[in-house]
Amino acid sequence: MREINLRYVDEAYDENGVLTKFDIHCPDDYNFAYDIVDDIAEHDPLRRAMVWCNPEGEEHIFTFADMKTWSDKTANFLAEAGIGAGDKVLVILRRHYQFWFCALALAKLGAVMVPATFMLKEHDMAYRLNGAGIKAVIATAAGDVAQVVDNVLPECPTVETLILVEPAGAGLTERDGEGNLICGDGPIGDALSGPGGICACGIQREGWLDFNTGVRAASEAFERRATVAADPMLLYFSSGTSGNPKMVLHDSLYSLGHLITAKHWHNVRPDGIHFTVADTGWGKAVWGKLYGQWIMEACVLTYDFDRFHADEILDLIERYQVTTFCAPPTMYRLMKQADLSQHDISSLEYATTAGEALNPDLFDYWRDEAGITIYEGFGQTETPLTIGNLTNSTPRPGSMGKPVPLYDVALLRDDGTRCAPGETGEICISIDPHPAGILMEYYQAPEKTAETMHDGWYHTGDTAWEDEDGYYWYVGRNDDVIKSSGYRIGPFEIESVLLEHGAVKECAVTGVPDELRGHAVKATIVLAEGAQGTDELTRELQEWVKSQTAPYKYPRIIEYVEELPRTVNGKIRRVAIREADQQPSVAEGLV
Repeated sequence: MREINLRYVDEAYDENGVLTKFDIHCPDDYNFAYDIVDDIAEHDPLRRAMVWCNPEGEEHIFTFADMKTWSDKTANFLAEAGIGAGDKVLVILRRHYQFWFCALALAKLGAVMVPATFMLKEHDMAYRLNGAGIKAVIATAAGDVAQVVDNVLPECPTVETLILVEPAGAGLTERDGEGNLICGDGPIGDALSGPGGICACGIQREGWLDFNTGVRAASEAFERRATVAADPMLLYFSSGTSGNPKMVLHDSLYSLGHLITAKHWHNVRPDGIHFTVADTGWGKAVWGKLYGQWIMEACVLTYDFDRFHADEILDLIERYQVTTFCAPPTMYRLMKQADLSQHDISSLEYATTAGEALNPDLFDYWRDEAGITIYEGFGQTETPLTIGNLTNSTPRPGSMGKPVPLYDVALLRDDGTRCAPGETGEICISIDPHPAGILMEYYQAPEKTAETMHDGWYHTGDTAWEDEDGYYWYVGRNDDVIKSSGYRIGPFEIESVLLEHGAVKECAVTGVPDELRGHAVKATIVLAEGAQGTDELTRELQEWVKSQTAPYKYPRIIEYVEELPRTVNGKIRRVAIREADQQPSVAEGLV
């Protein structure tokens, strides 16, 4: 390891090895693809960058030299297709290895990558294409993405170029009558099992360029182009739990911001292998599958699957001897339900979680039953890791940790003053001066930018309270906090208690209008298999909450549903529940 990361950061630690200082600096022309990936490719070409596999049995080990070669070929192909500096390119590639080729190639060209999920439908797609002024689309042939794009193309005038990727897998490949795997041009056989199989499978669709064929034919010779670190590099659509998603614009310093994510939270090391379970359509993918890990010269594992199965993920940890792992709490819960005794996960040294608050029962289970401490962290599409339980710290179950040294974080009241310990306030990050990793702006939305970034602070919209020792405890989104009888009640604590009851599979806690209290606490519950939503169970769950937390927090209304409303990326839409509850008849159910 050449310690490339130390070129860009000044660090200091206390006597216990806990990080106390983390200052980022970089030259004006810094470019992640050139200065990290290509640098490693030149000086340590055989170092593993990614182990990639899929349910069909295909496997590739990409070195950094491989990543340079394929990204250079991809950059030449995309340039020939008319893509250049400043162009917005929508990339919908699930977990295909071609995503990494594109991410690096677009950075080399100075273009702006706009990742998106493969689950978009026509309304979502048109909103993204028009909102971001997308010039080109690079999409997977798996599923119906290409058809969705074609359906809305007449109303999206900025789109000039369509590029299609045949993944020949992704857990979706069909088989012919003889059991052979089939892709666009015919049977795959064993053709994709070796180095010569990369991008081997072509595809034809009217109006679309064939990515694989074009990239294979492209030249490997690509000269560095002038780029500026402060220029836009990446644009993400936020999860949109209320209203249309915002467009979050980042510059190249965002990649360096994730150095603290990988080095001091994921705890990756160059001789290990890191596995983050995330689709490339979401920000969590570059949190755990690209920037920080490769700045640390570490290898990542990618599994190009369709549907999550806990046993498959546990098998991968064993098969590839995964050393560090990150997944959202929901996936830890599903793995908890699998039989851990049937899997050898002894290679796992470190585990982290983010994306939603970690319930204490999950923390305790993995520590007590699997011997694994889960280190929670907090960040957003707009940021890298901003609060976390860093390496050598002592996590407290249910706490997301302490602010990381890269950022000046504070809990602020509505009037902008700082909260006292134990008082709930909004998580805010100082942007005076503007630190590496925090969004540049909400693209094409100056009013939203001004609403969120003002008076020297970036306002996250999330609330928490701080204990006497500096640990932060998540309460909820500003809009999700329930004000009842003078109390401010966060949904997470009540949800955590309910999830510890055996009858509850999933739940969402919201407030409903109440003339007496202002709002009453409501729990919308998906029951575990075999449980029945009876009046007796309702009373039992209410008493359960009263016995586990302050009695005023118990849900006065409990509704049983088949499923919870979610955003396209799976986050619970409490706003949808609140909107449905704006009917006078709801108050009749108050207990």
